[in-house]
Amino acid sequence: MNILHLVHQYPPEFVGGTELYAQTLAREQVARGHRVTVIFPSLAKPAAAQHFMVDEGVAIRPIPVGPRSRTTVFLNTFRNKQIETAVGEALDSTRPDIVHIQHLMGIPVSVVTQIRERSIPTVITLHDYWYGCANAQLLTNTDQTICSGPDHRAHNCGRCTLARAGLPPSGIAAWSVAPMMRRRNALLRDVLTHADKVIAPTEFVRTIYAQIGLPTANIVLIPHGIDLPQAAVAAAHAQHASRPPRDQLHVGYVGSIARQKGLHVLIEAVNALSADKIKLTIYGSLDTFPDYSAQLQQSIRHDNIQLAGRINRADLWPALADLDVFVLPTLWYEVSPLTIQEVFAVGLPIIASHIGSMPEKIHDEIDGLLFPPGDASALSAILERLWLDRDLVSRLERGIKPVRAIEDQFNDIETVYATVL
Repeated sequence: MNILHLVHQYPPEFVGGTELYAQTLAREQVARGHRVTVIFPSLAKPAAAQHFMVDEGVAIRPIPVGPRSRTTVFLNTFRNKQIETAVGEALDSTRPDIVHIQHLMGIPVSVVTQIRERSIPTVITLHDYWYGCANAQLLTNTDQTICSGPDHRAHNCGRCTLARAGLPPSGIAAWSVAPMMRRRNALLRDVLTHADKVIAPTEFVRTIYAQIGLPTANIVLIPHGIDLPQAAVAAAHAQHASRPPRDQLHVGYVGSIARQKGLHVLIEAVNALSADKIKLTIYGSLDTFPDYSAQLQQSIRHDNIQLAGRINRADLWPALADLDVFVLPTLWYEVSPLTIQEVFAVGLPIIASHIGSMPEKIHDEIDGLLFPPGDASALSAILERLWLDRDLVSRLERGIKPVRAIEDQFNDIETVYATVL
């Protein structure tokens, strides 16, 4: 099969969840005997010649558009002649059997028209809520609360756009921006409607797309699998299982240090408990949102709470093994964080906010415990309960099931391709 992946960013220029997903999938498809091409807008200067390369058998075709501001990335949804031309040339030269769209942010919607004109089947994977929300996270720029999607005239999208630009999010200006947002939303609705199949990683994502009025008839559910370093994970699992009992309950978090992750709620919950009961270690880069990181540091009242900074992949597994429980205090609609599978693979129960896809991934009183999002008192009570009842921790550990392998996920994607073709 000849497959072309279209994505908004790609390693090594950008390394995030969507980018790594696209890279891993492309490499695996090559290993399975398929011919695979990846095309994406690159940070290389526009004047530079288009430089093709091969990565583990994957043909990489970057489009040199150079660094772009957030405003330019948004406006490129409507038009970018260079990207339109490059994608058209790639379609004609590679002649793919199928196009898999990983993300269209900053890519003109007209490229989808080019794909349709060539009668090439299209599959889309939903990595976030971008098709219904320019922020991609359904969080407002005005006060960081969860949004229910565009209103009838997209006036709330206009306000959100102004707030993101640092302008007052009210008045006539918001009304003047709304038509552009309505146009954006209509274009992307059309993209989803005419895709042959749309892949959602959780049932919650499909539900939210339906709730904000986007088409869902062609959505299929394919849960994420995960590619784990088996030896390192097995060693961490054994280390965790054989660790002797201790007085303190060691609680941990690994991930982005950002407000929507709710880490201020976690710190507040631990602050309310005596230091001899709980130890909290938070891993993640403190440089991405330095103001928020500083706020977290200032809120710490006990020396049993540590902001440990970024952790590399090799050190992750023994760090997880040293924990008793893992906490995900998120305040937004997480799509399907792979962190959950990493933590479960080591044998750790997870305490998480009852929001988004969390109840779909973490089963209350079976392999973890859930609490109302943003409720530090409820989280504190759960941590106190776990400190008092170590048998509960053991019971939750026994409730953890084996995590889904990435091979199973890729098998399901091939089944979707076969159905479409």
